[in-house]
Amino acid sequence: MPVQPVEHNSQLDDWSLRVVDTTTVQNSPIAAAAETIIATLAIPQFGVTAITQKIYLQGWAAYTIGGSATATTLRIRQTNGAGTVVATTGALTAGVAAGALAAQDVQGSDATPGVATYVLTLQVTAGATNTTISAVQLLALVV
Repeated sequence: MPVQPVEHNSQLDDWSLRVVDTTTVQNSPIAAAAETIIATLAIPQFGVTAITQKIYLQGWAAYTIGGSATATTLRIRQTNGAGTVVATTGALTAGVAAGALAAQDVQGSDATPGVATYVLTLQVTAGATNTTISAVQLLALVV
């Protein structure tokens, strides 16, 4: 007699505490060359939801580059703009020109998550004028 495979239907599983995101632009335009928080994501019920492995994070931003820029860096940090860097693109120089519309993404994971909030930041190196953020997404998968 053939063995029936075990099937699991996730239709009834509640993932609302494990997959969270934000698409709210927090600061735009951002000051010339400063690293600025452009999105903030709070993990709901942090401390109640068991974290068995880590928190996977993905950030994305689209923006119009200000004048004189030479590079852009997208980062995901713990807690706030001075928090521990979880992921960074490093200084990207390709396609950096005043008035250009650019989009970047950054992915990482926090293997020792001890904070309930993550931020997405953008820094424009040598920017003489403000950069305008048009869209963002910061996503977390808690496993």
